[in-house]
Amino acid sequence: MLLTRHERARGARWALDGRYLPERFDLRLLLELRHSATTGFLRGVVGTNPATGPLLAPLESTTEVWAAGVTYKRSREAREEESAVRDVYAKVYEAERPELFMKAVGWRVSGHQMPIRIREDSRWNVPEPELTLVVNAHGEIIGYCVGNDVSSREIEGENPLYLPQAKIYDGSCALGPGIALVDSPTLSALAIRLAVLRDERVVFQGETSTSEITRPLQALVDALRKELSFPQGAFLMTGTGIVPPSDFSLQGGDIVRIEIGELTLENEVDRRPRGLES
Repeated sequence: MLLTRHERARGARWALDGRYLPERFDLRLLLELRHSATTGFLRGVVGTNPATGPLLAPLESTTEVWAAGVTYKRSREAREEESAVRDVYAKVYEAERPELFMKAVGWRVSGHQMPIRIREDSRWNVPEPELTLVVNAHGEIIGYCVGNDVSSREIEGENPLYLPQAKIYDGSCALGPGIALVDSPTLSALAIRLAVLRDERVVFQGETSTSEITRPLQALVDALRKELSFPQGAFLMTGTGIVPPSDFSLQGGDIVRIEIGELTLENEVDRRPRGLES
């Protein structure tokens, strides 16, 4: 089952497997339910009208998007290579407590085929393809979507305390194309593929699997919820295992294509300076 959110003249509207849900449907209502009730509820309210509007990011404007870092060995190695304080990341990778940070709120998130951005004050910017968990109010994983945690490796490498500036800015988060509603065991061995196209030519590509994540997915969720409540649910990006080399940086006009399982998220890097996007 795939939940998608679509642009409409009268406002965004959700759909299930290509058919519109009632106009009053809100993802927050779904995430208040127990996982066991999710499928039955959706099947009981889905309509017959086909969903035709352009895709939007599959979350509400106030939904919180969090992220975990250094969850793959490759990510730890890349962070150590770029950082002036290398042992920090080795300790995070091996520690009981994971690295967690808030990435975005819903209104800042780009959807499928919507633009993303790179920081104008950074010379080294990369996409980070990430399995993104959809977590309900009870801490249960109900499904996933594709995530792109666009990051400045230059700023992050300069000082670990600059992580928020490297990770959190306008256009730095993309999610989509929808939410695949699946059981948690399905997420343990999904293929993740990244391709960056420039002038219709692939300039970087990589592949990994969610099986390479060093921590159990539910453990990441439990750590996030340890001292935080999410009555409307949350999205949790689970780290990247694909890291471009140090001589690669995103450029305006690049197309970033990420595939996780059967889902594909594609975004173009905006060529225009901030403030001129619209």
